[in-house]
Amino acid sequence: MKEEQKKKESARVDDNAFLSRRQFFIKLGSGSLVLAGAGATVFAVQYLSPNVLYEPSPVVSAGRPDRFPANSVTFDPRFGIYIVHEAKGFYAMSAVCTHLGCMTVWKQDAGVIACPCHGSDFRVDGTVIRGPAPRPLPWLKTWLASSGDIVVDRSSQIRPESEYIQA
Repeated sequence: MKEEQKKKESARVDDNAFLSRRQFFIKLGSGSLVLAGAGATVFAVQYLSPNVLYEPSPVVSAGRPDRFPANSVTFDPRFGIYIVHEAKGFYAMSAVCTHLGCMTVWKQDAGVIACPCHGSDFRVDGTVIRGPAPRPLPWLKTWLASSGDIVVDRSSQIRPESEYIQA
């Protein structure tokens, strides 16, 4: 009789060691809800955090005027601008072609600004000589800072030949 009691007790211990079907599904459902809640919390925090695109300032310092020789066109690839030094003074133009946004190049031997993508050519003052470019290169707001540097605002366009910087 003692052996039968031991077998029954061991059977009960074995039954308690295993999960019933109901307990299994309760634990599976609870675990799924916890996992879904954690995922929703992560996405909520990501949604509420600021999603800001930090861009560099459109106002740039091109350098001292003595850096630019007389009657020259200087391309600054860091900012995509041309600094032109003529007898009238300094001015800045965008180096981005008005056709499809390609970066133009200064061809000193031909005396033109050329777009290598589609063949547009521009004069030193930005007017279109030929090509598919519909508009001239825009002139940019330029001034002489108190430090003596030429400063260009790439976000402000001005009328061509309206402002020259004397330095």
